[in-house]
Amino acid sequence: MQVEQKSEIGVVGKHVYGNLYECDPDILGDLRLLKKLVSEASKIAKMTLVELRGWRFGGEKGGVSVIALVVESHLALHTWPGYKYATLDIFTCGDKSDPFKAFDYLCEALKPRSVSRHYADRSSDKQQVIGT
Repeated sequence: MQVEQKSEIGVVGKHVYGNLYECDPDILGDLRLLKKLVSEASKIAKMTLVELRGWRFGGEKGGVSVIALVVESHLALHTWPGYKYATLDIFTCGDKSDPFKAFDYLCEALKPRSVSRHYADRSSDKQQVIGT
């Protein structure tokens, strides 16, 4: 049985977020690489990239943050190389983009030993699920 989501009215909001533990610290500290990965993740998830920004933060707990503004909403990646830790926050509006694909792609690239992933339906109306 195929399952189809009907979203004719209202806003379809999909929010995937999580924590990545024991990642490769060399990757987590590479701002240029992380910007490239976030850009690629937006394409894989069928999002339309508007602007991509990245920052490096110093100090003992310093790291890198990369934020992608997409037509459908945003992707945010925050890293702490010294702790081998990263967080991902991906929110999309509409039924054409897939934040799970972006999340999975970034997890594969960051090589965490374990992942805690969560999902929140941020839609304005409850989705009707119809079996076909």
